Order: sequence, then structure tokens, then C-alpha cells
Amino acid sequence: MTQVDPRDLRQAARTALIQCMGLRAGESCLVVTDRELFSVGAAFWEEAFQAGAEAMLIEMIPRRRNGEEPPQAVAWAMKHANVVIIPTSKSLSHTAARREACQAGARIASLPGITEECAVRTLVADYDEIAERSIRLAQILSEGKVARLTSARGTRLELSIEGREGYPDTGQYMTPGDFGNLPAGEAYIAPLEGSANGILVVDGSMAGAGVVEDPIILHIEDGYAMRVEGGEGARRLEETIAGLGREARNVAELGIGTNHLAIISGRVLEDEKVMGTVHVALGDNSGFGGRVRVPSHLDGVILSPTLEVDGRVIIDNGHVTVW
Repeated sequence: MTQVDPRDLRQAARTALIQCMGLRAGESCLVVTDRELFSVGAAFWEEAFQAGAEAMLIEMIPRRRNGEEPPQAVAWAMKHANVVIIPTSKSLSHTAARREACQAGARIASLPGITEECAVRTLVADYDEIAERSIRLAQILSEGKVARLTSARGTRLELSIEGREGYPDTGQYMTPGDFGNLPAGEAYIAPLEGSANGILVVDGSMAGAGVVEDPIILHIEDGYAMRVEGGEGARRLEETIAGLGREARNVAELGIGTNHLAIISGRVLEDEKVMGTVHVALGDNSGFGGRVRVPSHLDGVILSPTLEVDGRVIIDNGHVTVW
């Protein structure tokens, strides 16, 4: 593991708070973290304090899975802060607590699974450049009707995106109610439920499983991953969604990575942002225009994909073709 200079970590936190969140002196800034990511949370708290904010830090017990709700006291605190930073081992992005806090006016950045090394490397990216890419691709998704995803490893997946809105994850969350990941850099959309059909081969990384050594093969029928094949990654995926019901297998998201500094690290937070990759998620999509609500949202990253929207190639073997 790369040794990180604490000063570099604090600089990354400072950059994110000021340039990405627009934190101002006198605002309240809540950091929600857990033991695994406490050092990152502490760096954000320290820099929020140094910026003149009413800085608060809550360390909670780690959640068991991505999308599981935080304690009620944490959810209450999130609704009463101007800025909320969430470096936690499991994601709170797709929770009612996060949605309700945004509705109350909080500006929120979720950093699930972020490492010190990732923070230092990616939080200092040119987010104006990332925003331009992400907005352009989100517009194409919004205007599209049918998306077709293929790859040399065997992906052959078709989805309807007609009538759904594409969203840019720009890394710039300056307005009350804004929400996204840090590091940022993607354009994403919720496909129509029941519309996805084909085979998805996840060969980059999978939430809950890390870097995929043996590709995870998902057989998708009428919007659901009905069969999962592969090695250890496939076993861990099945184990993660076991007991959550059919909706945990819902094809929830189609996303495109736009961050030029992101690399495949085994942390899906970063992996799904890698320039020219595509990720497809299973589970909850209620927070970005879908109709499925389930306490799970698991992204799988596809390397060197080709993505067509209404027959127009926007990613060709891992290279984005539209700017």
C-alpha cells in the first residue's frame, strides 16, 4: 500500500471542500465516516474547521452493504447541515437518508471506499474539464432511445433509455440539494425497467468483489440478472444480493466514466470513473429517475467497451468518440 503524506491528504480534502463543494466560512459541514475510512474523514473535518465552517464529524458502525440506511441520528444530522461529506466503507448514496438530506438543501458528496492514495491522486483533478465531458455525454443519454453495449470479452446487451434523463457527475456541488461522488466523473442514466436483455461480462471490477480476475458473466432477461457465472467474484456477487429479493437483480444504471486521472484500483468508486469504461449497476435506481427501491446498488465495470446510442458510436473499444 502506498504511504500517503498526511499533508497531501489534507490538501486533497481542502481542494474538494473549496473547489467541489463551495464550502464557505460559517456554513455547517458534517463528515460521516466509519473506522475503515476514519483517516480520510478526519482530514476533511480538519480542513472544514480550518476553512471557518461549523465542522462536525460522526463515526458510525460500518454498514453491512452498499445502500443500507445509516442510524436515524445520522440521517437527522445530514438533513441539518449545509455540506455533507461521506467517506464510508459502504455507500450511502442510494439511501433515503441521502435523498431526504438533499431535499432539505444539503450539498452532499459521497466517497464510498475511498483510499488515502485515491483521494490524493483524484481529488485534485481538473473538474471543469470533467464537467464538460460529463454534461455532453449525459445530454446524449437523455436524448437517446436505445443503448447497445458490446465488448471483445462477450458483452452483448441492449437497453431502452427512452424518456429517462441522463445525469452528469461533475464533481461540482455548489447548489443546495446537489449530490454526487468524489472523485467524480461519469454520465449515467436509469434504463427502463424490464428493458435490458443480453449478456453482460464484467471484466474490470465489481462492487463488493474488487478487481475481477475471472470475468463475471450476467445473463440478463427482461431487465433482471437471472443467472450469474464466473469465479470468486461471481460467488461474492451472489452472496451480496442473496436474501434481498428479485429487485436486487434489477439492471439499474448505465454509466460512462469521464475522469482522466482515475485508474482501475478495485474500488468501484474510482473504477467506474475511469475514462472510456462503462459500468452497469444492479439494484436501486430510485435516486436518479428509476422506479426500483432496494437496499443495494452494485456497479460492475466493463473494460474497452463499445457503446452505441441509437446507432451512434459514442465509445469505440474504450475510446470516447464525441466531444
